[in-house]
Amino acid sequence: MSLRLRARTATAVLTAVPLALVLAACGADTESQAGETTGGGEPRTVTIEDNHGSVEVPVDPARVVALDNHVFETLSAWDVPLAAAPKGIMGDGLWPEYTDDDAVLDVGMHREPNLESIVAAEPDLIIGGYRFSDSYDDIKAQNPDAVVIEIAPREGEDQAAELARQTEILGEIFDRQDEAAAIVADYDAAVDAARTAYDGQSTVVGLITSGGEISYSAPVTGRSIGVLFPALGLQPAIEQAAEDTSHGDDISVEAIASANPDWIIVLDRDGAGVGEGEYRPAKELIEGSEALASVTAVAEQQVVYLDPDFYLTEDIQAYTALYEQIAQAFEAAA
Repeated sequence: MSLRLRARTATAVLTAVPLALVLAACGADTESQAGETTGGGEPRTVTIEDNHGSVEVPVDPARVVALDNHVFETLSAWDVPLAAAPKGIMGDGLWPEYTDDDAVLDVGMHREPNLESIVAAEPDLIIGGYRFSDSYDDIKAQNPDAVVIEIAPREGEDQAAELARQTEILGEIFDRQDEAAAIVADYDAAVDAARTAYDGQSTVVGLITSGGEISYSAPVTGRSIGVLFPALGLQPAIEQAAEDTSHGDDISVEAIASANPDWIIVLDRDGAGVGEGEYRPAKELIEGSEALASVTAVAEQQVVYLDPDFYLTEDIQAYTALYEQIAQAFEAAA
């Protein structure tokens, strides 16, 4: 071989080596950006236990439909885009990146859902359940190419454990295990703070206001407030069992006055803008009632009002804030 030919060959080899390295680097970068494939290029999956059993779920799915109010705040914090969502029960201004984006299809209200919009969204993953639990079978049948899961807190299970479980499952699916663990840690800390601040003997009653009326939220099973009793060891001022666990039971102001609770914790259901008729704030209904004026909780200003949006959120972040609020109230009273 001539010297000139050997020189050209050597130059070609030297040129090809860095080019190969660049192409290899680009390939590696493309694979890392995908974030959802194995070394062989197959989509990554994780097996989770949802409310129906073991389900294999894609990791960091590209197109997600979320119907369960408990997950919106977490998905929003993690910048997870949604292909469709029930905008009618997401409030005004809570998650504008979803409700104000026309590209996010509207599934409508749970009582008359627009299930066709889910199909049109062509989802990889559908997080159903909670208010949409009755539509589970229809959603699965209409979306055979999507994975459908329900991870809402289950009835009869410990609420604290259920909220943590739900968050940890989301962490597995969206590859955010550390962030999920931090959310759960904040929640546990808030519960511990409220439990420590409680004196162990003051009596508490849970109430729900809606449509200008006051209803009773029973310990353990009552909407939103009931779970506080076992979590904090609260002493109930009234121990009547719940008949309507969703909207509260009828109760007279005279019955509340007779029980004379040291503390009142109130969910203003209409505060989230879901009520009908003229809105009357919970504070007006409770503190403006002559019959309740002499009740210890009212007289001592020991009434805790949940965040107005609590009825729509009810997620782990909302409960974390509530337990922190209760802890501060108990500490101030002490």
